[in-house]
Amino acid sequence: MIDWTPLQLTFGLAALTTGLLLLVGLPLGYGLAYGKFRGKAVAEALIAMPLVLPPTVLGFYLLLLLSPNRGLGAWLNEVLGLQLVFSFEGIVLASMIYSLPFMVQPIQAGFQKLPAALHEAAYVLGKNRWQTLFRVLLPNMKPALLTACVLSFAHTIGEFGIVLMIGGNIPGETRVASIAIYDEVEQLNYDAAHLYAGLLLGITFVILLLVYGVNREGIKSWHA
Repeated sequence: MIDWTPLQLTFGLAALTTGLLLLVGLPLGYGLAYGKFRGKAVAEALIAMPLVLPPTVLGFYLLLLLSPNRGLGAWLNEVLGLQLVFSFEGIVLASMIYSLPFMVQPIQAGFQKLPAALHEAAYVLGKNRWQTLFRVLLPNMKPALLTACVLSFAHTIGEFGIVLMIGGNIPGETRVASIAIYDEVEQLNYDAAHLYAGLLLGITFVILLLVYGVNREGIKSWHA
């Protein structure tokens, strides 16, 4: 019988990571889209680095940073009693860093594609910056927001290297579906591996199919 715990952990991790990334990605995407400041190219490069870095490289440095025996990890452990290495909280943080560009870049592109007339009309009508953002800009970039959330969710589902390095392989805590697949393959239990892999394949395909369908309908209605 299949153990459903890795799948529950996987989708719980993906949902929590996506929600937290949305809170972080909105101000970052807004700042990168409209901000004019020194070091903007550096900020964009840093955010995009997980796209090209091997997950083991990022995982290694996060492991050093969060180790309870040194630096930030020691401070978190001593002052807050928080140990992120080999914990669910740790893989949430690692997943947020690794999936950050998948949230920020679509949001940044969504802001940049909005016509400047939206800002001008909102300000003429007496809207302040926050009202303009939440009542004018965000409602007009729903496809970008949906794409950002789905890409972040789907990318988190497929994570392996960084989750393994930061979280290890603790059943019920950090053993997500990708690690469970690896374990089953190592034990030559291909039936269980196929079941985990098939479920992830099917679910992610359906999610992406729905997103493309919704975005296409949204574009058609916008042009109409």
